[in-house]
Amino acid sequence: MGKSRLEAFSDGVIAIIITIMVLELHVPHGASLAALEPVLPTLLAYALSFVYVGIYWNNHHHLFQAVRTISGGVLWLNLHLLFWLSLLPFVTAWMGENDFTTVPVAAYGAVLFMCAVSYAILEHRLARLNGGGRSLALAIGADYKGWVSLTMYAAGIGLGFVNAWLGLAVYVAVALIWFIPDRRLEKVFASGAGRTEETP
Repeated sequence: MGKSRLEAFSDGVIAIIITIMVLELHVPHGASLAALEPVLPTLLAYALSFVYVGIYWNNHHHLFQAVRTISGGVLWLNLHLLFWLSLLPFVTAWMGENDFTTVPVAAYGAVLFMCAVSYAILEHRLARLNGGGRSLALAIGADYKGWVSLTMYAAGIGLGFVNAWLGLAVYVAVALIWFIPDRRLEKVFASGAGRTEETP
């Protein structure tokens, strides 16, 4: 099964997610810097979510460069990832419009956690497919970065209920960890081990 339609659909959904988020930004009532103050929380929440969506788009692109064919199961797992990503505009707006209070910040972390879980499932499923080949499994390895991120998200959710800013700081830290695209695939392919095998 070819992957081109999956990639095109995913790109379209991610573009719509960003569009929905930016539409939540309201024009300030006034021309002074002070007029920005009421919309600043929403703007900051949008900026963080934009970075996260960008991270997922970037890594999704790298991941699917490593495979030639996919399966019906991969289609559903990709939709699972897109479902959780599509909730980002909702929790972003909820968090920003409520000035980063505890419950919205914890809910934001829960969505980020599920985005990471769904991406990890998709990644490991592709690694098991013939289309992914041994090179993809080699590139993913033990995925320490992924496990650390999941642990930090869980900690951020808990901290979010105690102090919203502590939880938010954890989410920002995870974003910084992933801001530089995951280069595991590039390193393996550059070494010559990354020739993707065809499905027999």
